[in-house]
Amino acid sequence: MAKEVKKVAFLTAGGLAPCLSSSIGFLIDEYTKKAPNVEMIGYVNGYMGLLKGESVPVTAEVRKQALVLTKHGGSPIGNSRVKLTNVKDCVKRGLVKEGEDPLKVAADQLVKDGVDVLHTIGGDDTNTTAADLAAYLKEKNYDLIVVGLPKTVDNDVYPIRQSLGAYTAAEEGAKYFANVVKEGSASPRALTIHEVMGRNCGWLTAFTAIAYRKMLARKIKFVPEFGWTKARADVHAVYVPESKVDFKSEAKRLRKVMDENDCVNIFVSEGACVAQIIAEMKKRGEDVPVDAFGHPRLDKVNVGQWFAKRFGELLGAEKTQVFKSGYFARAAAPCKKDLALIKACCVKAVESALAGVGGVVGKDEDQSSVVRACEFTRIKGGKPFNMRNSRFRKLLREIGQPKARKTRTVKK
Repeated sequence: MAKEVKKVAFLTAGGLAPCLSSSIGFLIDEYTKKAPNVEMIGYVNGYMGLLKGESVPVTAEVRKQALVLTKHGGSPIGNSRVKLTNVKDCVKRGLVKEGEDPLKVAADQLVKDGVDVLHTIGGDDTNTTAADLAAYLKEKNYDLIVVGLPKTVDNDVYPIRQSLGAYTAAEEGAKYFANVVKEGSASPRALTIHEVMGRNCGWLTAFTAIAYRKMLARKIKFVPEFGWTKARADVHAVYVPESKVDFKSEAKRLRKVMDENDCVNIFVSEGACVAQIIAEMKKRGEDVPVDAFGHPRLDKVNVGQWFAKRFGELLGAEKTQVFKSGYFARAAAPCKKDLALIKACCVKAVESALAGVGGVVGKDEDQSSVVRACEFTRIKGGKPFNMRNSRFRKLLREIGQPKARKTRTVKK
């Protein structure tokens, strides 16, 4: 029999995604309906707030307005990037003292606060950290469970079929590019690079391009007799981390596009060709900084600028521009499709918590995509985009880009 749940805590961590505020809103609303006597708090700024013991209460007034949170982007309780097993980083940032174990500090704080259930809302790093915490709690016999929700616009978490907020990020990225693509008219032979978020996974880049071309086909009219043609506004190339880029062949193809349309528009993932770029940086003696999770700092690698310089020279561009839709897209309020998925996952998360079942709640791709609490031992990041996806292959055919060659094996 599951332990009676008296107090629940939430935290959001990692980068933003269009699901954080709504997840909290739906969770509060669902607890209010199913277990109205449960006390709720939110730890401020993710695991940082948990380590520092900083939290805010979910008051009666907040409960009444919980669903208003589903209309907002961002997180009402704040985020941070903290890895509980990175002791050195936690000490350096003043989150724990020298000699302290962050996992124990976090666990002790949860016990001190009387928390029975901790809901972690974040991506692969957040939920692998949650897995570390859950394992520690079990090992030390702390009577507390962790129930996570999968947030990442990259959509790259095993075994989650669709992470929360990714649909919205693709739609918002498409809206963003519908405006900035017009910058191509500011100069002849313009090369426009749209850098889209996605460290290891090209899903967001591919589906942002797909969403954008859907807008071109259904919502935007052109006047080809006076310069505004669909071809000038179209996507001409899409490059993702999972594929190799044959620059010689692509330059030949895209040079024709440039000659015909006076512009070229490229969508590229922020993680495309990163290994190659880092190798070049190290050869030049440049340092590549990493974050608390050991990931290379992509803002320092600067994939978009690298592609712009390389293709700019190959295509004879007079002007090259790089636009990044990431912050615009990830801070948006969720779209209708995402809201339905977020609500379904939050309902299951509360159900799982009250039943004493931990894990990360989402569509389990190994179990017919049923929404369930996936075991923490199965949660990991870096899931690649399946380039055999029929919509992606159709996209490449339509824009005249050869089928991408894989850089690694894609999980079936």
